[in-house]
Formats: sequence, structure tokens, C-alpha cells
Amino acid sequence: MTARPRQLHFNVHVSTGGNHEGAWRHPKSDPVRLSELAYHKKIADIAERGKLDAIFYGDSPALSNAIRLRPVEQLDPIARIGALSAITGNIGLAVTLSTTFNEPYNVARKVASLDHLSGGRVGWNIVTTSSESAARNFGLDGFLAHAERYRRADEFVDVVRKLWDSWEPDAILDDRKGGVYADDSRIHPISHEGEFFKVRGPLNVPASPQGRPVLIQAGSSDVGKDFAARHAEVVFTAQRTLEDGQNFYADLKQRAARKGRDAERFKIVVGISPIIGGTEAEAQKLADELEELTAPEYGLQQLRNTTGIDLSGYPLDGPVPLDAFASIESFEGHKSRSALIRTLSEREGVTLRQLLYRLAGARGHQTLVGTPEQVASRIEEWFLNGAADGFNFMPAYLPGSLVDFVDGVIPILQQRGLFRKEYEGKTLRDHYDLPIPENEYASTKAAA
Repeated sequence: MTARPRQLHFNVHVSTGGNHEGAWRHPKSDPVRLSELAYHKKIADIAERGKLDAIFYGDSPALSNAIRLRPVEQLDPIARIGALSAITGNIGLAVTLSTTFNEPYNVARKVASLDHLSGGRVGWNIVTTSSESAARNFGLDGFLAHAERYRRADEFVDVVRKLWDSWEPDAILDDRKGGVYADDSRIHPISHEGEFFKVRGPLNVPASPQGRPVLIQAGSSDVGKDFAARHAEVVFTAQRTLEDGQNFYADLKQRAARKGRDAERFKIVVGISPIIGGTEAEAQKLADELEELTAPEYGLQQLRNTTGIDLSGYPLDGPVPLDAFASIESFEGHKSRSALIRTLSEREGVTLRQLLYRLAGARGHQTLVGTPEQVASRIEEWFLNGAADGFNFMPAYLPGSLVDFVDGVIPILQQRGLFRKEYEGKTLRDHYDLPIPENEYASTKAAA
């Protein structure tokens, strides 16, 4: 049997109004109508037209303190993905849920339910959430320390996976003549007792149409990479140079292999937010217009939220005060993103205003200003040189930036034989070329 040629994978990361901080103000952007399903359907339909693997939204269970400066309100992720599952037919749907402010049984049940209702198109984007304002919405005075968040997340995912496996795939008999609906010997309590959770199970939802929903995670700290190597099937990451991407890719693939996993069935997806124009000049003009619409006050708030560092007292057109980053090793928030911002500042020798501009486009993810051919060539270079299995496309503004990508970049990659022309399966696992995992209880019985 001939192996299928390796193909790119693409998600679209939808942020309110667009991923660029100034996008919601730009005349090319649609008015932001987050509470209207038609707004989300329009974006999903464009992504599905491009045969992209999945659509996902980030999430935090708290209102950002920047609501005065940018639309940042967020609908409940389960409700939004549930609604999209009913009005889309093929594209995968990644639901972002925190292991810090949820319980394993609720998450396992909700995500499994969505997976059934969507026909097996759901993935869980696992986040640990380091937001102090979110913590205060759940009766806490502050967020958990970085290491504790990941210990909790590690056990949380173990419990969810056990609950998803608590029904063997053939547990439902539907024997009307014999009067037996399900073989309860194939439905198992999990009887979990650990540091953070005590869960008896089983789940009250049958096994997933795709074996299990796909596990997705974004973490580039050492702890985050070990977590990904144990659990994740798709890893989102921010890498700005080809060399950084290659190093991260090789490191994570090796970590997964050391844990007995098939590194070829473990996808690394890099964030990219290109600003695309028919010519370089057109693309640069749009990039300049978006930068002019940013608010330094907002950028400084985001920088403080990410790194814990307040640079509001420094001159915008002076150099980035690198000594202020000395404390990030002890910061309990976004460790990997904080380190990326410090490296960017050191490597490029930018002013504070220039740093805010670079972060405004995609918060530290890779950015590019150019033509569809230039964007396609950057993607091909990373894909063929061991730096990425695919990309999180982060539209600078909506819906136009997504249209530019789907109608401009995707056809070039299809012509080069690097991306599908049609969906080749129905489930998210089909799109990502991921195997159906063995059910824990069924495989144990088979071994016995």
C-alpha cells in the first residue's frame, strides 16, 4: 500500500474583529457582531470553502480590562461551537476550555456531546489559564502557580480520557428483539482518585464517533512541552524564525517519541498572521494603516498581562528596557510567550513603540507582509524544512484577510501539491490524518 504524501494542515484562529489590534477600526473590516450567529457562520463558511482543517476561538472566563479600547467580549465556547456544528458540514471545530476553572466530568461530557452532534468534528483546545481576573470569578484571590496549573492539567486530561474510554466502541447493542440496549459489561467506572480529582464515572455519553475528540494544546515552556508530548495530538506554537521553528519541532517530536508515541502522527502547527496584497506595496499600505489604528495603551496592557511587566512609564520611542525582563523567569503567567517577547526585543533591537507594533499583529506569532506567492513560499519553506506540519492562520482583519488567504494562498499550495483540494474524510481526525486511538478498556481486555 502506497503511503499518502505528507500534506499541510491549516486552522483558522478567529479573534474578535481580527487578530490585529487595530483591525476592528479598519474600514475593510466587517462591523463586529459577536452575538449574531450569522457573523460566525460567514467566517466558518469561508474557512470551509478553503478546505481548512479546523476553526477555533481562544477563551478566558473573564472580561478583559481593555473593553474600552477593543471588542474583547467572548461567547461561551460550548454554545458557540455547538451552534456552528449545526450550520457547517465538514470543517473541524476546536473548543477552548480551561483545566483550571472546570471539572473533568463536565468537560468530558460537553466535548463528547459536541463530538456526537457534529459527526466527529470536535477537538478540545486545552488551556490552563493564568488570568487573575478569571480566578476572582471563581472565588480565588489569584491564579495557580505555573507548575501547579500543569500538574492539575495533567491529571485533568487523564481523567477526561478515561471517561471518554469508559464506553467501549461496541457497548451499544440496540438489540430490540432481545430487549438489550447496551452491554453494561463494556461500560466501565473509572474509579479515579488523585491529587486534585476524585471521579467514579462512567460517562453518561457513548464513545466518540472518532474514538476520542482530538486533544490540542499550546505550550512552549519546558513544562508545557512535556505536557504536550504526553497528551496532545496537535500542538499550537508561536515561532518567529525558521531556526527557532526547526529547533522546537525537533525537540517536541523527540519528546513524543521518547514517550512511545508515533512522531509522524503528532502535528505541530505554527501561528502565522500575514497581511496580504496584490503587490508588496499594497500589502505594506494595509499594514501601515492597521498600525496607525492601534492604541499604545492597549498594547501596554496586553504586554503587562502576558509578561507581568509594566512598561507604561517608559518613552514609546526609546529602546525597550531589557533589564525590566529580568524577572520573567519567576513570573507564574505566560512563561513561553514572555520569553519569546524578550528574545524578540533583544534580537531586533526595537523601540518600545516598534515592539508594540510587532505584537499588535499576532501577539508574538509570526507575521509577514507580502503577496499570496510570498506567503505560500514562506509556508512551503517551513513545511519542507522540518519546522511545521501546518499553520494556524490568524486573519489580520475579518473577513477580508481570511478571503485573501483562502482565495489567494490556498490555490497556490494546492497547485504545488501541498494541500488538499477536497476534504478526504468527515471527522477532525481524518482532516489531521490522525489515527483512531485504542480504547483503554477494550485494549486491556484484548491483552488479557
